[in-house]
Amino acid sequence: MEKKATNLRQPASIWRLASRITALFVASAIILTWIFAPPTIEQGMNQVAPHAPYNISKAAEKLHQQLVIGDLHADSLLWNRDITKRHNYGHVDLPRLREGNVAIQTFAAVTKSPRGQNYSRNDSEAIDNITLLAFAQAWPITTWTSLYQRAVYQAEKLEKIEQAHPDELNIIRYQQDLKETLKNRAGGSQQVAGLLAIEGAHALEGDLDKLQKLYDAGYRMIGLHHFFDNHLGGSLHGVSGSRLSLFGRRALAKMEEMELIVDLAHSSESVVDEVLKLATRPVVISHTGLLGTCDSPRNISDHLIKRVADKGGLIGIGFWDAICDITPEGIVKTLRYAIDLAGEDHIALGSDFDGSTRVSIDASELAVLTDLMIKQGFTETEIRKVMGGNLQAFLLKQLPKNQF
Repeated sequence: MEKKATNLRQPASIWRLASRITALFVASAIILTWIFAPPTIEQGMNQVAPHAPYNISKAAEKLHQQLVIGDLHADSLLWNRDITKRHNYGHVDLPRLREGNVAIQTFAAVTKSPRGQNYSRNDSEAIDNITLLAFAQAWPITTWTSLYQRAVYQAEKLEKIEQAHPDELNIIRYQQDLKETLKNRAGGSQQVAGLLAIEGAHALEGDLDKLQKLYDAGYRMIGLHHFFDNHLGGSLHGVSGSRLSLFGRRALAKMEEMELIVDLAHSSESVVDEVLKLATRPVVISHTGLLGTCDSPRNISDHLIKRVADKGGLIGIGFWDAICDITPEGIVKTLRYAIDLAGEDHIALGSDFDGSTRVSIDASELAVLTDLMIKQGFTETEIRKVMGGNLQAFLLKQLPKNQF
């Protein structure tokens, strides 16, 4: 009897041991993924094209240090890289922003990205890349299934940096916040004004009440779409090409009531057209190319770009393949075309840094644009406005004065 009992227990003991070994192996694999996968993934996604150091004239360097430089779009919060430290990969961190003399940096929260993402057609039901990235980067479990929680988490990341490094970063929630940063910089500080934005209002999860919660989290600019159709209407890269839905019209009205800046980057031409008819406040296209210089499905018509400007809005010119030629010369060529098309008061930088993009400069190298604009005959007024003066003026007027 004892022998039989022993024989019965042995397989159970072996099974428990095997289960423990398997669990240990799985746990180790997950931990190694959390440690090593994030930088490996980002290094493959956010690249700077190899180049020799850019030669900047003394005149350009002197002017560049006098500019208020601002950027309308970067996706740096998507990654687990510590942006308080300088890195040799990715495009944006606080040290490189200081090196580039950047005064205003928009940090956009990406919450969903379809597998097989492309400029022409994406199904909103496609597998979501950010779900996998959230797991690989050990984001809170709540973010694995909630687009709204992903937006909240990314805002919290930036707020923690602000709290730990207030001399280096000031999140601009109201007009006064930006005025304080500009005053600090005039006194010799290199503090960066950080603007929180959302890339795609699918983060609302169909619930308008979440607008107030996102506002309370610090968001002040809302992109209606990303690479797929959502509750608000059609994406430029979606399936339907549709106009604003009833929910989209209600969301637009609520955003304007709350003095949130509306971003039409990635929205279908039908949505852009309708928003321009309905909106009572200027809107932005935070990051784009122009069809007149780059015939890409990523870009809306020059006619719509001009209508955004005519309504008092801003157009952020990107640094990645939406402009076709990503070299500094290509960026400046697009800026020249944009000024001639929409006017010098309506053009800004919209880099799309850290947006799974390949660019020719990172945030530390923006002086090469100043240098090239001088060489190509831009007026000093044009340079000041495009490099950040227009963004500064826009935010000082369009950010809320008081809490909603």
